[in-house]
Amino acid sequence: MSDTRKSWLSLLGLWLILLGLAALRPLALPDEGRYGDVGRWMLVSGDWLAPRLDGIPFFHKPPLLHWLQAITLWAAGVHAWSARLVPALHAGLMLLGLYWGARHIVGERTARRSVWMLGSSLAFLVGGQYINHDMLVGAWISIAIWCLAAAMQHPGKRPHRGWALAGFAACALGVLSKGLIGLALPGLVMVVWVTLTRQWPRALRMPWLSGALVFSLIALPWFVLGQQKFPGLFDYLIIGQHFGRYTGSTFNNQWPLWFYPVILLALLFPWAFLVVWQGATGLLRHKLAVLKPASAWTALLWVWLIAITLFFSLPKSKLVGYILPVMPPLSLLAALAWEQYFAPQTHAAKVFGLLCAVNLALGAAFTHFAGQYSLRHSSRDVAHELACRMDTRDRVTVAGGYPYDLPFEANLKTPVVVVDDWAAARQNAGDNWQRELFEGADFDAQAAQVLQGPEALMQPATDARWLVTPNDASQLGDLSRWQKVYQGRAWSLWQQSANPSVAQSTKPGEDKGLSCLDHHGQKQRQQ
Repeated sequence: MSDTRKSWLSLLGLWLILLGLAALRPLALPDEGRYGDVGRWMLVSGDWLAPRLDGIPFFHKPPLLHWLQAITLWAAGVHAWSARLVPALHAGLMLLGLYWGARHIVGERTARRSVWMLGSSLAFLVGGQYINHDMLVGAWISIAIWCLAAAMQHPGKRPHRGWALAGFAACALGVLSKGLIGLALPGLVMVVWVTLTRQWPRALRMPWLSGALVFSLIALPWFVLGQQKFPGLFDYLIIGQHFGRYTGSTFNNQWPLWFYPVILLALLFPWAFLVVWQGATGLLRHKLAVLKPASAWTALLWVWLIAITLFFSLPKSKLVGYILPVMPPLSLLAALAWEQYFAPQTHAAKVFGLLCAVNLALGAAFTHFAGQYSLRHSSRDVAHELACRMDTRDRVTVAGGYPYDLPFEANLKTPVVVVDDWAAARQNAGDNWQRELFEGADFDAQAAQVLQGPEALMQPATDARWLVTPNDASQLGDLSRWQKVYQGRAWSLWQQSANPSVAQSTKPGEDKGLSCLDHHGQKQRQQ
């Protein structure tokens, strides 16, 4: 078997393993419940302009994830696996980009080794199945850097026009994935790299005008149309969610400067330790400012890794997924270090295979235990019970919290009513579910009607109504008008009906796609 065929089989095999793992766990909360349902709601509502959470505009990020999820949910059905196809496809794209870039720089064997290092890592096996924007923007940032660097390193008199335009297009898709970092981070890496390798005369000959046109045609239409329909979108998304989160100190997940170096060691374990060793023994002996063009690719990998890691280390708020854009250069540097220090050893191939197998097992174990943890907080069991019992005309209310996965798991076709003291929430809410809802409601007064006060729980029923609360609902006060009909692991289902006989019905609704008989053995009703 040729080396090229082995490489393509490796790419396909690792991606299929990722797809298999993506089917093994429920939605993780809050992220996967939130983002999964935003994509589902886009499909249900037919509104492809405004991402919506419970029917309320949700402008924390641009819509590429939600557009693609709506397509995969339409094609493969509404379940967690089909929602995870979007990050999984982008993880495959990141892996493919690494293979192409590494083969172009160092050849087939080292390229395949770097693919196995990344493809068997937690970054790929977990990050590639997690529903949020991080793998999307990480993939497009990496593709943009590979393409722009390939354009610069083209042996002709001018940078390669095709690769350059592909890089601009990838930047635009990165912006549609998660905002300005889709352009800012490739730009940061390229500026530092071009400066250190003294390539500015060549960089000035890039197709800047046509590149700007390609970028604008892809990235700008949604922002322009969104701002026209929802005045204040630009200020909320760009100023608040971008610059505010980067410079602010009131957001969740605050960590010190050392957070990402430690995370990288875990995400690419054990290979990242090779890069630390290589950096300590090799890179520090060189002066990057006088690197020759022949060393430009090596300089690119180090600049890519260090610049983006520093960029994300500066803000106080840090999440693991933010650092995914540096996984390709880290993997290739690790592969180069392995070739230098270990490949000549007698049993190197067996040790490498064993370490990859251990990493695959770790990825499977992490997926299993993450799924078990998610079940403890999930409303999936209640959602299935609700889907079995309710009619399409029934009204669903939630109180005491917002179960992000409930609308997705029950495949609800109308928004749920969310009960809370919203006046107090506007005064006291932190970076949480309440703020997500009431800030989005400010963009759409009609959609905001689903946010109601505690008095909504005391209203007499004119038709069948359902209520979902945490199992401990004591903080909600008087629920005497409601009857608890099911208690799940973390959430309970209550019913109120204008017709008492309806409360005893377990007839499935018309649009559930779920048989009550299939779920009957798992019911734990409390009458």
